[in-house]
Amino acid sequence: MKALVLESAKQLRLRDYPIHETLGPEDVKIQIKACGICGSDIHYYLEGAIGDFVVKEPMILGHEAAGIVIEKGKNADNLNLGDLVCMEPGIPSAFSPETLTGNYNLDPDVTFWATPPIHGCLRETVVHPARFCFKLPQGLSPAEGAMMEPLAIGLEAAKKGRIAPGDTALVIGAGTIGIMAAISAAACGCAKVFISDIKTEKLGIAGSYPHIVPINTRDLNLVEAVMKETDRQGVDLIIEASGSPKVYPDFFRCAKRGGKAVLVGMMNGTVPLDVTLLQVRGISIETIFRYTNAFDRAAALVKSGKIDIKRLISKTFSFDHAVEAYQYAAAGYPDVVKVMIELP
Repeated sequence: MKALVLESAKQLRLRDYPIHETLGPEDVKIQIKACGICGSDIHYYLEGAIGDFVVKEPMILGHEAAGIVIEKGKNADNLNLGDLVCMEPGIPSAFSPETLTGNYNLDPDVTFWATPPIHGCLRETVVHPARFCFKLPQGLSPAEGAMMEPLAIGLEAAKKGRIAPGDTALVIGAGTIGIMAAISAAACGCAKVFISDIKTEKLGIAGSYPHIVPINTRDLNLVEAVMKETDRQGVDLIIEASGSPKVYPDFFRCAKRGGKAVLVGMMNGTVPLDVTLLQVRGISIETIFRYTNAFDRAAALVKSGKIDIKRLISKTFSFDHAVEAYQYAAAGYPDVVKVMIELP
């Protein structure tokens, strides 16, 4: 079938690719209608690898997608033909210790779209377990459905932060995931969410949402700015979404005593950690890796109007121009949050 294939670093082709998938009794076949470009896709495109995951042979890209159910297995009772669905891209082992204890995102043997050697979903059709496909509420578009995957990360961060009504939060980094975390924190009950970055354009997009206050750290000291805005108390929750070692360890000083920090951004190497500061201020730390049981909640929040996802889709390309879409996304324009590819 027609697919966007990464042949090697910086070598993308839209071409016919032989894919043979068997529809099992618990599976559905989906006609892909929209797929977003993720930062991990760009890393594979530009560098051919992320850490130990190396593209050694041609691989189809894409893992943020939505589409229409066109065929279903006999036991796929939760979906009907014609349903518009979004798909959770990772398939864990049903019987791994991690899955059985509720942490299926940590299963080391999970197969995740567009993670070598697993093909992604930027192709005409995919076969996927029905239990990891979620019917989208009426009125949502395929492009909005494709945004459920990055939104799920933001919601996972909010869940790990155990937000109480009226809390304050600080999100560090106004990239796609940072903005998702900020709007998720606001939707989950925060009265005010600060978001910091050095990119004015991204901060402007984040600040267009209610209850989100941008802080440009090109001009301001982050700790001083947060303390000024919180009467020297600090915030209840910090979500680190930049993945930059440069923000460590000072950002912890923005948390109030007894506050929480959720580490979302991933990076290479190690960072300094002021353990005494954490102990004296009673700051607890959580980490996240992907998400658990978040897609249906994400869709419900978008449908309810509590989260507006459309404004984060910066530019849309047709499938025939998918290579151009990746070139555009890789250029790193400061006002671009999400690049979307739509399929016929």
